[in-house]
Amino acid sequence: MSAAWLAAVADRTRAAGLHRAPVARQSGAGEIDLASNDYLGLSRHPAVIAGAHAAVDTWGTGATSSRLVVGTTQAHLDLENDFARFLGTESSLLFSSGYLANVGAITALVGRGDLIVSDAGAHASLIDGCRLSKARVVVVDRGDHEAVRRTLARRTEERALVVTDSVYSIDGRLAPLRELYAAARDTGAMLLVDEAHAIGVRGPGGRGLVAECGLAGSDDLTVTAVCSKSLAAQGGVVAGPELLRDHLIDHARTFIFDTGLNPAAVGAAHAALRVLMADPGLPLALRRNADRIAGALGAPAPDSAVVSLVVGDPAAAVTAASICRDRGVLVGCFRPPSVPEGTSRLRLTVRADVDDATLDTVADVVRDALASCASSRWSSEVETSR
Repeated sequence: MSAAWLAAVADRTRAAGLHRAPVARQSGAGEIDLASNDYLGLSRHPAVIAGAHAAVDTWGTGATSSRLVVGTTQAHLDLENDFARFLGTESSLLFSSGYLANVGAITALVGRGDLIVSDAGAHASLIDGCRLSKARVVVVDRGDHEAVRRTLARRTEERALVVTDSVYSIDGRLAPLRELYAAARDTGAMLLVDEAHAIGVRGPGGRGLVAECGLAGSDDLTVTAVCSKSLAAQGGVVAGPELLRDHLIDHARTFIFDTGLNPAAVGAAHAALRVLMADPGLPLALRRNADRIAGALGAPAPDSAVVSLVVGDPAAAVTAASICRDRGVLVGCFRPPSVPEGTSRLRLTVRADVDDATLDTVADVVRDALASCASSRWSSEVETSR
């Protein structure tokens, strides 16, 4: 096969304004970061850095093998136990990324001959888990719990799984978890909720939207979470009953065949979890800052740490993000396929440790950047379709 087709694809991608290239973040450059998922500002917290150092001193730099060979350390088990207590579940299992946690959980819970009802706003890791499971997949409009209920009631399959994010990653809106859980329970199905953007943001002490809805530890409920956002490290978690943990160890391929999470990330995540548990005011500070920046930009009051500004044209969104970067402000830029056609946007992810003066500066820079893009017609309206 000739590689010429790669050049043709690259030309089409550039013409559509969808070419991507990693840009190196500079250490100590003084940039204002509202692009990362470091929601609580813990990535440089002394206790979190010390936790990473201590784990490396004890266990070395790598897990050295899969968890089922010699890749499990006592640090892995300690973090799993504390994470389960934090979430209000019997147990949890640590994966090397949130992506692998979602893929592993879904493919271990359902397969050919089963049904998955997936929310249209589901993260790519949930979507890929659905595809790899080989189950029949029905996608319903985002947050449409009545459609979920109808689909489950009409199914011919015995086993069914409903999958959703609790906080939609693109615009920060909340899923109707109580209604989705009721629909699943009433029809003999299980609900899987990805709390990646809710831990440290929603719920009592940042325990997530599942806890906020009074569902922590409920039957037939699987929770996935990450250590790479509010906990400022890396790794994914699947939490639920002890029976679920045992099942995943035996059947989740992304756990069985993957090298364990490196000790530094385990130590950092555990230290960050302790910081969060000791300071339940951190999520409140985060939400206050999100409200402030949204208000300054004329956007709706956010449900989470995410403030989404729809630009429309992908090239205009890239230009606006570049202008912000040139002025020392880092913002997210999301284009298809991450968002639907015509809804390219800037995504601001606010942190708990940013002061008011900095937030005001960010608002001024973002407004100027959007105004400088003659072809952009940006909107503060939150898109609800994907």
